[in-house]
Amino acid sequence: MKTYKFKLYKSKRNKYLHSQIDLACEIYNHCIALYKRYYRIYKKHIPAYKMQAHITKLKHLPAYKHWYTLNSQSIQDVVDRIDRAYTIFFQNIKRGFKANPPNFKRPFRYKSFTLKQTGYKLVSNNKIQIGKKTYKFFKSRKIEGNIKTITIKRDELGDLYLFILTDMEETREAPRTGEIVGFDFGLKTFLTASNEEDVEPPLFFKQNRSKLRKAHKQVSSKKKVSKNRRKALANLNRVYRKVSNQREDFQWKLANDLTDKYDILCFETLNIKGMQRLWGRKISDLSFSSFILKLKYLACIKSKTLVFINRFEPSSKTCSVCGYLYKDLELRDRSWLCSECKTQHDRDRNASYNILRVGASTLGLGDVRPALQAISA
Repeated sequence: MKTYKFKLYKSKRNKYLHSQIDLACEIYNHCIALYKRYYRIYKKHIPAYKMQAHITKLKHLPAYKHWYTLNSQSIQDVVDRIDRAYTIFFQNIKRGFKANPPNFKRPFRYKSFTLKQTGYKLVSNNKIQIGKKTYKFFKSRKIEGNIKTITIKRDELGDLYLFILTDMEETREAPRTGEIVGFDFGLKTFLTASNEEDVEPPLFFKQNRSKLRKAHKQVSSKKKVSKNRRKALANLNRVYRKVSNQREDFQWKLANDLTDKYDILCFETLNIKGMQRLWGRKISDLSFSSFILKLKYLACIKSKTLVFINRFEPSSKTCSVCGYLYKDLELRDRSWLCSECKTQHDRDRNASYNILRVGASTLGLGDVRPALQAISA
């Protein structure tokens, strides 16, 4: 499966698409109310097919006739979304995690609706017909494969995007380099590499913090439910979107570069929620989780290998030269001296060596410690 994202031209007729999203939100909240009542009584959720049949009956009533304007398959998709959310909720409960069932959404928080086999038609190279109206979009690349679904999504600024899901299996040609590398995530250095080709953290939120502070002040100074407040909120969302786009661009380029350079990449699994409790905003700014998702995707289509070692592996405390375990190492200690072989270690660099060693042994590539000794010498 491959998804294409295109931006729709701004037009007055886009009001129809916004109204369709709002209508999907109304149906979503109606279903949530029924699900909540059912869960409160029976401690389980309504099967999706029963809820879809109930919505079909409701559409015949005068109070709900306006639901006919939304495509029937879009309504089915709304129910499917809730059903998937409740399935995940019950799975988390079984695992002993704290979890809350799906909740109501305000119209401006509800973002999209989906069309499956019907309700749309590609009219020309960059035009699509949805309902009885035709919309133009910025077609930046050719659409390959058969279309499975189309999703219309809006962002905080009210801009609309077209997501086209096709059955095209994406593959990319990437050179086979035979290189293997270990990476350690850090706060001062985004990626500390075992071959010393480190990646510095861009910290886009920090770079734009003064603009964000100014935009927040402008919002708070405006009268509530006023036109000026809406303008200030749009300006604030514009700055946030810029930060997000900068981060996305950096991560995609870095993930592409790493998967082109190396055949095997070794990482340590991270406890992101625990890190957020300690460092909060900086962890969100670095966005390790989203970077790993991009790396997994590109590694899959380029036939590269990602190895993740256990988070409880003492990668920082183990001497990469002789294997001595320094149990008294604390988080504030950025370097330490091995009492066995007298090697001075940088904490993050030593961790990257050990991540490489454990990752290589996981794949059965043998002991890489002699090579690491040569690097550290």
